[in-house]
Amino acid sequence: ALAGLNVLVFLFTQYLAPAWQQRLGLYSYVPVPGLSIGVAEGPDQWYRLLTAMFVHAGFAHLATNMVSLLVLGPPLERALGRGRFLGLYLLSGLAGNALAFLVSGGALYSVGASGAIFGLLGATVVLVHRNRAPMGPVVALLVFNLVVTFSLSWIDWRAHIGGLVAGGVMAVGLVYAPRGHRGLVQGLTAAGLLALVLVTLVLGTARLGG
Repeated sequence: ALAGLNVLVFLFTQYLAPAWQQRLGLYSYVPVPGLSIGVAEGPDQWYRLLTAMFVHAGFAHLATNMVSLLVLGPPLERALGRGRFLGLYLLSGLAGNALAFLVSGGALYSVGASGAIFGLLGATVVLVHRNRAPMGPVVALLVFNLVVTFSLSWIDWRAHIGGLVAGGVMAVGLVYAPRGHRGLVQGLTAAGLLALVLVTLVLGTARLGG
């Protein structure tokens, strides 16, 4: 379903209504002090953190992310359940985009599901460790992706790192929650991450004068 939604949004923004790429993308710009555009304007524009997760800059960008989603997603969905998996995916993407805004909100345009995908990667590391499975392959995959992230200038490393950390934290709360208080701990973990995203947005907006 997530892959299908990404494909539909790609077709819409790439071929039917290209202007919506910027309307839905993670766009923030402060050309002069006191003039804020996009996310920096304030809460009315914060929807972009969510919508940007489903916008892609080209077919190669879309294909790379969707292959990663279809490889990493199913094992995590089976282990966590659909609802928890969806929460992990969305919160990772939101956290990655929030970090990108905090770091570069004065001149920012970013799109793609990469932050959410890195969240799945971080969660996979936690789950593999929890199940006492061999860590070598997943660590190698993580290191490879980090090297690529910091080697290519057009990749938004902020969204990748933010998503990775959020996905790992979320997974810890999900799989290590004590049995007697599992629902409470899992809910607090998700709520804590969402609160952190909101705090990041408030701080970034205040810093830019929005």
